Amino acid sequence: MIIIPGWIIAIITFPGIIVHEAAHVLFCRLRKVAVLEVCYLQFKNPPGYVIHENVADFTSNFLISIGPFLVNSFLCVLICLPAFIRVRTFEMGDPLSYALLWLGVSIGMHAFPSNQDASNLLRAAGAAVKRLNPLALLAYPVVIAIYLANLLRFFWLDYIYGVALGLGLPELALKYAAG
Repeated sequence: MIIIPGWIIAIITFPGIIVHEAAHVLFCRLRKVAVLEVCYLQFKNPPGYVIHENVADFTSNFLISIGPFLVNSFLCVLICLPAFIRVRTFEMGDPLSYALLWLGVSIGMHAFPSNQDASNLLRAAGAAVKRLNPLALLAYPVVIAIYLANLLRFFWLDYIYGVALGLGLPELALKYAAG
């Protein structure tokens, strides 16, 4: 197993970190939650963060916590798909296509919410369950999945996810389209 310091991974995949934090900000804005401080990129732990006001409603907490998963995953596919088709189908492996593949995979790698996001979600879910919010029940398996995904980052799960989404999904789509 190759162990690479986090700051080196942050340098190589910095667009994914920026998009991850921007997704938190986006969902804060969509849910009208005040953002108090944002660091889109730093080369230490954590590589980025968003501090927002306390959130009263569970739906906002849920969306702000999982927003990066939704946004980063979507952008990974959106950016990689045309570049992948250009390289794979048309055999046009130009530098722009490879740059887009790197960009998409680096964004996909940073889709997983952090343990802090999971902790915030778990705390909010506890209060929401008492109010019989059905979405709060969904939060528990999501929180477990977040903690597990972050634990498995040691085994490169974040990279595997980015590659599977950015390269594997387009490969499957091409095979399905070809019949």
